[in-house]
Amino acid sequence: MEYYVYILTNKANSVLYTGVTNNLERRTLEHIYKIDKSGFAEKYNCNKLVYYEQTTDVSVAIEREKQIKGFTRFRKIKLIDNFNPEWKDLFVL
Repeated sequence: MEYYVYILTNKANSVLYTGVTNNLERRTLEHIYKIDKSGFAEKYNCNKLVYYEQTTDVSVAIEREKQIKGFTRFRKIKLIDNFNPEWKDLFVL
């Protein structure tokens, strides 16, 4: 099974949300259509996928999510810039 650590942003790229999932497509759709009304991502319209990593080890994914969440905003931006310099939406229906 694959696990993903991902970062979403909003249209203005002003907010960053980091999460972990075993199904990146389903989880991104949940954010886009606001199916999960539990908090931050929905409140700030984080529905643009700009970064992800994948692994087959759930423990590694969870640890990496915690690590990224602990990064400064500047460091998260550098991570995204290196992976997706144009900040394109990586999720296309």
